[in-house]
Amino acid sequence: MRYPSGLVQGAVLTFVLLGMQIIAQTPSSATNKERLPIIDMHMHTGMPHEVPPGIPAICRPVPCEGEGHATVDSKELMKKTLEIMDRYNIVKGFLSGVDLSAVDQWKAAAPKRFIASPFIFKTGTPASEELEQDILTGRFGGIGEIGAQLNGVLPNDPSLEPYFAIAEEHGLPVLIHTLGIGPYMPHFRSGAGSPLLLEDVLVRHPKLRLFVENAGYPFRDEMIAMMYQYPQLYADVSTISWVIPRTAFYDYLKAFIRAGLGKRIMFGSDQMVWPEKIGEAIEAIEQAPFLTERQKRDIFYNNAVYFLRLEDNFQK
Repeated sequence: MRYPSGLVQGAVLTFVLLGMQIIAQTPSSATNKERLPIIDMHMHTGMPHEVPPGIPAICRPVPCEGEGHATVDSKELMKKTLEIMDRYNIVKGFLSGVDLSAVDQWKAAAPKRFIASPFIFKTGTPASEELEQDILTGRFGGIGEIGAQLNGVLPNDPSLEPYFAIAEEHGLPVLIHTLGIGPYMPHFRSGAGSPLLLEDVLVRHPKLRLFVENAGYPFRDEMIAMMYQYPQLYADVSTISWVIPRTAFYDYLKAFIRAGLGKRIMFGSDQMVWPEKIGEAIEAIEQAPFLTERQKRDIFYNNAVYFLRLEDNFQK
């Protein structure tokens, strides 16, 4: 049977348009512009200690098998990180590194994308006078990660006092590693990560904008008590979104949500030398069955907007 050529052409055109509409609606074709913006409050230009190129990502508890392959060259790592930031529409990242020249390079490459900050690995480096000058010149917009716990230094140790004082004076956000897990380093002590040790710091510096890595994992009750008592204290959920079993992460995060602290939890990837973990960290939040869409938006973006004082960018 023959059909009029006009009818055939019309059917073909309708089929093509329908196909284009289906493709456009397919999630795999989504662009970064279709994703809502994300602020990553925990990124690094590398590790605080050397790791072999290509080594799988860290994981806990041992025995376990990590995934991915470490990219240790800073320029290549920056390139991969920026590509993933574009893919997921990460509009800003709180960035630190032990190698301050690498931090400078990343910020120069994408000045509007990164809040540059020095990683405090050993107290006194950088010196407080030098750090304050770098803040005044605009080199740094934050302090930390303060990772002195990796060297066995308590968060209320007097050697850290100058950093907290400078941050409070200049109104800068501070990230601190205060939790029970960390890299396998000779001086690391889990007991030095109790969030209760931050109480002296917060009493001395009531205007300090401090946020704790991984919400002090696994010191759940201690961290909740501290956040109840000190409203200026925030937390990120970063490494635990991919380094521990997903079930353990969800149990921990759910406790803070149930405790009413959903407005003080911020997203972080803790990108070190495995940039692919950024996507895994995002998916861990997106797939959390107990989070509402509003709670996800707060964790991904709005809570960081408040903390960083970027209220003009708040999303309802």
